Amino acid sequence: MKEFNITTTCIPEKHYMVDTSGKVDKIIKILVDKGKYFTINRARQFGKTTTMFRLMNKLENKYIVIKTSFEGKSYLFKDEESFANGIFELFSESFRFTDKETYAKLLKYGVTDMKSMKDVSREITRLCDESEKEIILMIDEVDKASNFVVFMDFIGELRDKYINAQNKMDKTFKSVILAGVSDIKNLKVHISDRRILTGNEAEKLQKGEYNSPWNVAADFDIDMSFNPEEIATMLVEYEKDYNTGMNIGEMSEEIYSYTSGYPFLVSKLCKTIDERLEKNWSLDGIQEAIKIMLDEKNTLFDDLIKNLENNGELYKIIYSVLVESKELDYNRANPTIDKAVMYGIINDKNKKIKIHNKIFEIYIYNYMVSKIETSRINISDYNFRYNYINEKTGDLEIEEILQGFQKFIKENYSNKDERFYESQGRLLLIAFVKPIINGTGFYFIEPQISYEKRMDMVITYNKKKYILEFKRWRGEKYHEAGLEQLKDYLESQSLREGYLVVFNFNKGKEYTKEWVDVGGKKIYEVIV
Repeated sequence: MKEFNITTTCIPEKHYMVDTSGKVDKIIKILVDKGKYFTINRARQFGKTTTMFRLMNKLENKYIVIKTSFEGKSYLFKDEESFANGIFELFSESFRFTDKETYAKLLKYGVTDMKSMKDVSREITRLCDESEKEIILMIDEVDKASNFVVFMDFIGELRDKYINAQNKMDKTFKSVILAGVSDIKNLKVHISDRRILTGNEAEKLQKGEYNSPWNVAADFDIDMSFNPEEIATMLVEYEKDYNTGMNIGEMSEEIYSYTSGYPFLVSKLCKTIDERLEKNWSLDGIQEAIKIMLDEKNTLFDDLIKNLENNGELYKIIYSVLVESKELDYNRANPTIDKAVMYGIINDKNKKIKIHNKIFEIYIYNYMVSKIETSRINISDYNFRYNYINEKTGDLEIEEILQGFQKFIKENYSNKDERFYESQGRLLLIAFVKPIINGTGFYFIEPQISYEKRMDMVITYNKKKYILEFKRWRGEKYHEAGLEQLKDYLESQSLREGYLVVFNFNKGKEYTKEWVDVGGKKIYEVIV
């Protein structure tokens, strides 16, 4: 029986897979068949290797496809002679168990007196000239090689051959496809970032000799995230085997709403429901699966936090967007923003920076909450969860929770300035609420950029939904407009009641708490 796969390449015979044939056909039509050289550069676990596998399978009928990887092949990059001696043997390995004839043919190339990149170039020309079919070269995991100057020289040689072939002065690969996290066009930057160069290499870098060795590459603009319709194709296949009765349309839309189609997250979510939640294909099941995922360690989440911690400017940008609700322009000319896109942390929404998906948002919030400096204050004295759970119904007592939060702020942070509340207040509210709902409830934050920098904390608990909105006081006029917006939001969610926390920085403010009626909706408002 098939399973959902979250490691290595997805195999159709073994794994439930999203149908991405449309994307693959588009890559072939607009890039490969037109002889383009390009890089599939996307974040980790974004389906690059699986896409390369599917490309290879479709291209094999028309072309000879050399597919290889530089992972674990550091011996090639010891020096130019080592590379020249080993590269054709590496090329041949892709046919060793599938096409003995092509394997034998490739072994004939590059076997005598190979010492330089020019020798490699000469043998590539001979191979392509003697081949009955045009040849496609596919190299996966190029990030593993991008630390090495020898690799840059090889890429530069492929570029030069491409240019000469366009002028009918050489023969070379029809198309070269690289795959990795980094955009190979920026290898100059990656080299200087990643390792100490020798004196000669540093001099070359300074002169610009390593600048853009892949500047002939076409842009790769194919959206590799999964849309709801594509997610549904995988669920249809699964449902044929198990007949769970799930609403496939509803499930695919909900999975997309939390993952934004990030391939690893889609598969991980489905795998968790299938294997750990007794195939609970429901909206509640999706939230339960996300809770399990957020409590587990995986390389994607580890990389997410590592990238934030290793780049102070990136951390500031993410903090500003998530916690302070700032609208920042999506400008990839900014190297920090470009890195965030490369890592898969952000994308654009109306030309503004947006965290890629809700699961990343929750994970980053949880991490930032864990970093709040509360060593002097024991927050657990105020948010003991059983004080806020209705004994009879098991529902949350949100009114009491907000009263407890108000008391916590008044007794411990009343002397803090406006800057503190702007940077820490909202995280303190999340830190206060999170342990109360932990294990049973689920939350995510929905930024609402508007009059008052609103943020909505959407909580589901005991099969009920609660909307907690927190915002900054900016005067009565904006406050009334904000209440109207909250009323409209409650209407869209078919809820009668909502909850509002207002951070008021005015001196002499009153710590009030009251129910107000806004157009037939009841809103419990607390001033802190």
